[in-house]
Amino acid sequence: MTAHVAGKAPRTAPAAPAREKGRAGTWVRLVLLLLFVLVFLIPVYVLLVTSFKPLSEADPAQAWNLPKVWTTEAWSVAWEKLEPGIVNSFLLAIPGSLISAALGSLNGYVLSKWRFPGADVLFTLFLFGMFIPYQGVMIPLVQLMVDLGDALGVQLYGGIPGLVLAHVVYGIPICTLIFRNYYVTIPDELIEASRVDGAGMLRTLWSIVLPVSGPAFAVVIIWQFTSMWNDFLFAVFLTGPTSWPTTVMLNNIAGAVTTPYSQQMAAAILASIPTMVVYVLLGRFFMRGLMAGALKG
Repeated sequence: MTAHVAGKAPRTAPAAPAREKGRAGTWVRLVLLLLFVLVFLIPVYVLLVTSFKPLSEADPAQAWNLPKVWTTEAWSVAWEKLEPGIVNSFLLAIPGSLISAALGSLNGYVLSKWRFPGADVLFTLFLFGMFIPYQGVMIPLVQLMVDLGDALGVQLYGGIPGLVLAHVVYGIPICTLIFRNYYVTIPDELIEASRVDGAGMLRTLWSIVLPVSGPAFAVVIIWQFTSMWNDFLFAVFLTGPTSWPTTVMLNNIAGAVTTPYSQQMAAAILASIPTMVVYVLLGRFFMRGLMAGALKG
């Protein structure tokens, strides 16, 4: 006879079918992810191989073929044509995204932690700005830039400063929303404690709020930098040939009489590198900052 210790149930090994089912599910997920990656990388493959082909081989019928003769001529020509636009895009996107982040941080901080009568109404009005289409404000925006530039004695219309101003103003609603939702997650007790210690609004912002605002700044900078770098409509309407950013220059390459596919592909890759670098550097904060306050806000 086999005796069992009282009060203890005999141990049973995990069921083999359950383990097999779990492994099968894992393999299915991995295969699906691999398929998605391959589908995503197909355009990248075509871009890369075409950019290294001479013009004689850069043809849609040979898009999938590797180059018979590898050359970087298309890259040199594309860089020569895009360089002024890339410089203008950096002059637009870097200060524009930083100014947007600063203004969004101030607005979100006040609307979330320093409540005042009508704060919810003002926040709702901010959000309305997100739904105004660019196309509906182009003509009055051009006239506003001309009149404002004349009043200030500076050239806003036709240059980078006016384009920065347009993007900053248009970006205030989304930047305010992101920062406000993020700051909602900061405990009110910290703000109250700073007030008890005699800190004012700006001191509290500098000492308590900004040190923990990295994820929100990352989200806003990625969002605004990408929006400004990829902008085409504002750039066409509000700038001249000497101030055209990368997107307009890229369109001019694509709109040539002859179609230099290799140059187009090389230019497209060059134009996308800065946004990819920004996302790689700040991407680990992106989802954290974007989802902060999703439940409380």
